[in-house]
Amino acid sequence: MIKRRALLATPMLAMPALASAQTWPSRPVRIVLAYPPGGSTDVLARTLAAALQEAIPGSTFVVDNRPGGAAVVGTQAVAQAAPDGYTLALGNNQTHAANAAMLPSLPFDPIADFAPIARLATVHHALVVPVSGAKTLAELAAKGRNGGKVTYASSGAGSASHVIAETFTRRERLDATHVPYRGGAQATTDTVAGTVDFFVSTWPQVVALVRDGRLRALGIGAPARLPEAPDVPTFAELNAPDLAVDAWFGLWAPARTAPEIITRLSDTLRRILAEPAMRDRLQGQGFVAAPMASAPFAEFQKAELARWRALVELTGIRLAG
Repeated sequence: MIKRRALLATPMLAMPALASAQTWPSRPVRIVLAYPPGGSTDVLARTLAAALQEAIPGSTFVVDNRPGGAAVVGTQAVAQAAPDGYTLALGNNQTHAANAAMLPSLPFDPIADFAPIARLATVHHALVVPVSGAKTLAELAAKGRNGGKVTYASSGAGSASHVIAETFTRRERLDATHVPYRGGAQATTDTVAGTVDFFVSTWPQVVALVRDGRLRALGIGAPARLPEAPDVPTFAELNAPDLAVDAWFGLWAPARTAPEIITRLSDTLRRILAEPAMRDRLQGQGFVAAPMASAPFAEFQKAELARWRALVELTGIRLAG
């Protein structure tokens, strides 16, 4: 009799969650970023938040910047949030792969504590210098040898920006000093000002400044030269294919979020990212639309975590924590 009651109770326990999923969203949905305003993640988040709001009737999507702790603070906030579909994380390879490889411990599990919704886009990285700086990658490398020193900015300790720059300085045996920032916006500003010698940035962060002649791009991690920057050589052309590490962006909910909400968001985002107008808009911002559904995205993330562990072994980068 007890067993029968337990069985009968099971669907009743699921009813509140099901009802919640059916009425979602009945209040604003918060998209948390572990980065400050102005960077590539912020640009993508605001573009897609507006598109989601338009695609889901009666919805409101709000971007919430929560930087700090090498992108741990904002990510942890989502891991600990109620799994009700009203707090999401728009993150990237740092928040959901690299940090797990670089930090001795995390206050969350990037796999177990999150429900992957969709991969959104990828971006190439470019090595940029002030317009008064080196004119070629070889010239920049020469400056850091034979008693010379170079300084390089990154969008944060442990970021792809940091890893790629460190790969370059180690391979070329440069005397280099790392200057980490809390995001790409201030790192870009200081590179334009000549405060640092170079910055490995996501392409969306610097594309307009390169076009306007306020920064010089010495190389980019694209498979071929880009139409908007035909004079910028690829890292492969420069015999530096190891610097071609793309960044990727995704959307997650806290683990145990109702599958109906995950599916609705995933399907909506993939429709949005398939629209030619959105793909063109993202391309103009320097992104490549790369939608991936929840299940394949989960497998992709696991593979990326393994790849970042290998990169960490190569560069020796470790973060305190």
